[in-house]
Amino acid sequence: MGSDAAGTRRLTGAQILVEYLVRQGVPYAVGIPGHGCWNLTDVLLDHADQIQTIQVMHEQSAVHVADAYFRVTGRPLLAFTSIGPGQTNTVVGMATAYADSTAVMLMTGSAHTYMRGHGLFQEVERRHVADNPRIFEPVVKEWWQPSRVDELPFVLHRAWNQMLSGRPGPVLLDLPMDVQAEAADVVIPDPDAREARHGPRAAGQDVERAAGLLRTARQPVIVAGGGVMLAAAWAELTTLAERLGAPVVTTWQGKGAIDETHELNAWSIGDTASTCGNELAASADVLLAVGCRFTDWSASSWRKGVTFSIPPARLIHLDIDPREIGKNYPVEVALLGDAKATLEDLLEALGPATVGHYRSSAYFEEIHAKKAAWEELKRKKERSSLTPMTQARAIFEIQQATGPDAIVVTGAGLPQSIVKQNWVTRLPRTHITSGGFSTMGFTVPGAIGAALGQPGRQVIGIAGDGDFLQTVQELAAAELLGIPVVFVVLNNSGWMSIKGGQRAFFGRTAKTDFVRRDGSLYSPDYRAVGEAFGLHAEQVDHPDAVRPAVERALAHGGPALVAVNVGREAEHALDKTGWWDAPVPEFHPEQYASQLAGRAEEQHR
Repeated sequence: MGSDAAGTRRLTGAQILVEYLVRQGVPYAVGIPGHGCWNLTDVLLDHADQIQTIQVMHEQSAVHVADAYFRVTGRPLLAFTSIGPGQTNTVVGMATAYADSTAVMLMTGSAHTYMRGHGLFQEVERRHVADNPRIFEPVVKEWWQPSRVDELPFVLHRAWNQMLSGRPGPVLLDLPMDVQAEAADVVIPDPDAREARHGPRAAGQDVERAAGLLRTARQPVIVAGGGVMLAAAWAELTTLAERLGAPVVTTWQGKGAIDETHELNAWSIGDTASTCGNELAASADVLLAVGCRFTDWSASSWRKGVTFSIPPARLIHLDIDPREIGKNYPVEVALLGDAKATLEDLLEALGPATVGHYRSSAYFEEIHAKKAAWEELKRKKERSSLTPMTQARAIFEIQQATGPDAIVVTGAGLPQSIVKQNWVTRLPRTHITSGGFSTMGFTVPGAIGAALGQPGRQVIGIAGDGDFLQTVQELAAAELLGIPVVFVVLNNSGWMSIKGGQRAFFGRTAKTDFVRRDGSLYSPDYRAVGEAFGLHAEQVDHPDAVRPAVERALAHGGPALVAVNVGREAEHALDKTGWWDAPVPEFHPEQYASQLAGRAEEQHR
């Protein structure tokens, strides 16, 4: 039986926090020092051999770094900020982590307990004293604001458990400055005695029902969501696919749940996805969804027959969060439990099967034919010789420069969708993207976090120019760290994903191009920007030059930037394969009628 550390020690609040993090094996604390957290940064000096403090240039980025680190390792970091504006700058990062169920612990400074409500510098107090953390309520699993130093040990193990148990997510510790500074006699909690180590399994009778349904399925499809990554269930999922002869289709966060060179990989689903993934999922008679929320972006706004048809398809929904089961589609069998443990039980219930038995089936031939048609379609853009080049060609050339275990990071915009469509992901936790919140500005700090989490691996952050400009200042953080991460900027002088959507939904565009007052296109000199920050930087204009430029950047051994000029037309960038319900006003009659017709076929209501 575990027990807490022997002996009472007199420690300040900041010391308690840092020593608890050391006990949890946290290697980095990421943030910006300020008066609200300088007790913490002072204590971190005494533990520099155990926890390295990482400087960023904007607080949003501190959370993105920690978020991406968790996505590639499954282990949380601490992000920290001062009180007030530094604190509120992290909201978009916390919302990103919350939407994608990633674990981040954020510590923010808070008003001294004995000054609360007096309008302390940077205190929000007009409705409630020290009210700053309420801004975070919709985007954290839970938040704490302890008033005494001796509360901290209890709060910390509660916060850690909440962050990692069940469906992971970010938590907030709003720590008053006097609580950080003052001392108490405390015992640091022992993780072995305070934490669950294994997730729950689905009920046995439900597993048997699911197995029975899958045995009789003629066209089963497995839908892999982010829960597969969170539970490290990719091996069990691939084995189950082979046992059933079922194709695996993936959501944004599920990409990499199966090696995408595997013959049963059927690529992605949703609005900006693959034709084969959508067609196979829509024609399935039984669907097994694992850790999948069925969002509008992955379910084509629930329009029947585009990505899913539920019913008539019968759905087995495996998830650790009961709120997701039945939320958007009715279920035939609900499996409430940890993905890895429950897939193990499902494999046992199904029993053994002959290796490769599915290859002789007509269904496998259909899977192969649909995949071949999709791969031929996407090949047109990824092998295009157009100049300026297609983004698909740029991404194809970038991947040719990398190894099979390279990590690719994307934020919002066309590169996010085109990487989903075109990048061949071989291993789990190597495709990192701000999926559910689709956050612009994620790519640069996210790539830094991924490089910190997987030293020795190639890390490529692929950003559109709009995404890149939102957190360009973090090139300084990369240079300070000296980490070998490559940032690729696909430059087309505007918000081209939005331009394409405006054109499709309204027939005209507004404020999506970066233009000067004289009408000429505007773009910074990204190579000069990279060089100004101290990075190895290159500019590329021809598709044949992309691969060698990325190879040189990877060989540089430190942070590097490759700016690539790409075409500006959305139709040359993205194969839009699904459906998305974006309301249109009546004064655009053609588009309005089209949207109403599609909306009438949605199944979520």
